[in-house]
Amino acid sequence: MTTPSLPARFEQWRFYVVYGLIGIVFMIFIARLVNLQVIGYDDYMAEAEDNRSDTISIPPQRGIIYDRNGIPLARNIASYNIVIIPANLPDDPADVQQVYRELSGLTGIPVNEGTVEDAKLFSACVPGPGIAQLVELGDSLAPYDAVKIQCNVSEETAMVVRERAVDWPGVGIEIEALRDYPTGSLTANIIGFLGPIPARLEELYTDLGFQANRDKVGYAGVEASLDDSLIGTPGRAVVEVDVAGQILRNMEPPVSATPGNNVVLTIDTRLQQAAEAALLGEIRYWNEIYWGTIRISSGVVIAMDPRTGEILAMVQYPTYENNRLARFIPFYYYTQLEQDPRHPLLNFAVSAEFPPGSTFKLSTATGALNEGVVSLDQIIETPGLLQLAESFSPTDPGNVRDFVDWIYENPDGTKNPGGFGRLDFLHCIAYSSNVCFYKLGGGFGEEIPEGLGILRLKEYAQALGYGQPSGIELLGEASGLIPDPTWKRINKGENWSTGDTYIASVGQGYVAATPLQVLMSAATIANDGRLMQPTLIYEVQDGEGNVIQPFEPTLKWDVTVDPIIKDYRCEDGYCTETGVMKTIQPWVVQSVRQGMRFAATEPRGTLNRDYSFQNYPIAVAGKTGTAEYCDDVALAADRCDFGKWPTHAWTVAFAPYENPEIVIIAFAYNAGEGGSVAAPIVKLVMDAYFELKAVDIAQGLSTSP
Repeated sequence: MTTPSLPARFEQWRFYVVYGLIGIVFMIFIARLVNLQVIGYDDYMAEAEDNRSDTISIPPQRGIIYDRNGIPLARNIASYNIVIIPANLPDDPADVQQVYRELSGLTGIPVNEGTVEDAKLFSACVPGPGIAQLVELGDSLAPYDAVKIQCNVSEETAMVVRERAVDWPGVGIEIEALRDYPTGSLTANIIGFLGPIPARLEELYTDLGFQANRDKVGYAGVEASLDDSLIGTPGRAVVEVDVAGQILRNMEPPVSATPGNNVVLTIDTRLQQAAEAALLGEIRYWNEIYWGTIRISSGVVIAMDPRTGEILAMVQYPTYENNRLARFIPFYYYTQLEQDPRHPLLNFAVSAEFPPGSTFKLSTATGALNEGVVSLDQIIETPGLLQLAESFSPTDPGNVRDFVDWIYENPDGTKNPGGFGRLDFLHCIAYSSNVCFYKLGGGFGEEIPEGLGILRLKEYAQALGYGQPSGIELLGEASGLIPDPTWKRINKGENWSTGDTYIASVGQGYVAATPLQVLMSAATIANDGRLMQPTLIYEVQDGEGNVIQPFEPTLKWDVTVDPIIKDYRCEDGYCTETGVMKTIQPWVVQSVRQGMRFAATEPRGTLNRDYSFQNYPIAVAGKTGTAEYCDDVALAADRCDFGKWPTHAWTVAFAPYENPEIVIIAFAYNAGEGGSVAAPIVKLVMDAYFELKAVDIAQGLSTSP
């Protein structure tokens, strides 16, 4: 039997084409299946796991900051937030609106305000959007995540919300830790504040397990400098979630968060309060009563134990209230602080640089005596006016320039325009004669053929703590400036002159220092040449209160033992290094100490002349300073007339003289004479220190080494 042939219109090759196309499609499906289930199995399985699992970061408790007596300076308190979980709201829209209205009546937040797009522009807890808009935004993103409606409500409000939980399904209370600063503005310049993780550090902190929109880091003070120790380690929980984000179960055992370490500072809050009262009281007296106008715009007080470097008090005016920055940083308040010309956010103690004035003479005196520029019994003529042919090179005849001494006012009202007369080395310090120190620094004729010179002066100033950051545990510490000929050529385009050395020798001109550096210089002299590392950290404890880093004083150097001073050979105005390093002789340090003691005991001594330390019951030694300045503020006020420049007030003093245990510095911006304005502040703080010490001894609480 013959097979019937296909009609001519069905050509054989067409079937092959159709079958081939079908085969190719099947091959594509098979290849795709192989790729999905075999080749890419691990990758796609990982994606599937990611889709059904979520890693939750558990925030750690931040460490607590205490003062040396256990008083909390920064702690964590419970903050109550009203939240809504969109997925748990009633199904009936009418019931949802009823919940919103009742919640609005309790909180004052409108039910409807703006749009969902507007709500995207606001951070959590910031007033603006309505309840409905906040919930709608949260529902569209993650319906099982809590949406914050109002933050940091009172405990009474939180209790009302919990009582209404049955009537308000989906509404609840979330408890989170909020940073609290019990001493507020009193210690804000030391403690600082927290802020959100900066965008530039977001990846770093995310890798460590923190959440950028939840966790905070230190922005200033020890909150910033000790952030690594305080912040702790986040915990972790891996959970299974459904497509809506609802948690179904734990996929791994949760890892608990590790709390941050607690830090005990060297600060004594009681002395801090006394220092603040002394500073503010003196500023108010001069501004409101004596002058009747605001002249003193800022000030600093620091107290330190020179034997250990412990900072006992560090106060500044103006300061700021860090509790206002605890939950979030209000834009208007931060802008107000940032634009304040007095710079309250700046830590004046370590970050502000000022001409140190006569307090710097301790460096000049130490160097001049150690280098043999002057002897203890040498008599120096100190007229009220010294004329110098200021030259910029050995062959330059120079131009005559006047260098004047400060005018001393006697108790009977008479003054000494004729200078201090004939003085020995110790009384040059005690009376703070500018003319004497001009000669010691730059030399003068045959009387002092060769002065200390700027290069050697710089060496001795640095040995006492000037010209470099101290290394204290605060960010943004300034270096100060001890100029030299190279610096002036680079920055001013001029050669160094003898007049520059004269001015630098009394802490003026280009010389700049922080209050802490001035304090360190006096502390080094008080401590027989031993410069201790200034510190704010007494000890570090773990979360359970066990000491993991006890206090150990650190000696930076001993100027009488450690050869840290470069030796120079000077001829015809030029000085070159010899390659030899040397120390300061112990008797030199003791002599400078004695000169500082005379400042408090001699009738014309700068600590005695305004009765600040006259007949003080404890032996005190110190140095005052009245530093001329011409900064942007003075220029704007048109006060930079040569010879009539405004002045800052300085005083630094230590006690007891034989065995110093405290050194205090006070600085007042645009305050006039140091002996008149700053010295009374130092005296009041010193009074408080010894009174507190007596109380502690009586109660058996003394912590003196």
